[in-house]
Amino acid sequence: MSTFVTMGAMLKCSFGVAPSTLMVVNPLRPRVGNMLAANITDMVPMTNILPFGMCQSMSNPTVAAATSAAMGVLTPMPCIPVPAGMWIPGSPMVKVQSMPALLDNCQLMCAWGGCIKINNPGQTTNAKAK
Repeated sequence: MSTFVTMGAMLKCSFGVAPSTLMVVNPLRPRVGNMLAANITDMVPMTNILPFGMCQSMSNPTVAAATSAAMGVLTPMPCIPVPAGMWIPGSPMVKVQSMPALLDNCQLMCAWGGCIKINNPGQTTNAKAK
């Protein structure tokens, strides 16, 4: 059984060096355990998805340029998330403002090749999706 994701969920990118936090900025969202519920459209960079410290993906042009300048030594550069679509798969049964609710088993791909996953859903009541 999956858990609903809320404001403050902890995220991890496969190419990031630090965890990040999911921000739900719409105050009209329903609440789960007194936290704003997230849906699959909460993927706007620098608004919903905050940076993961430094990026290590060679698909990221800034990392590739810095690595080239360092004679091929991988040189991480500041992360600026670039989501390539919405969170998938989302809840097939529960909607949050007409869109599928975000569950802790959802993933979000970054245009630089990273896979963003949810490490902690952000809610403490353990509301489960069926």
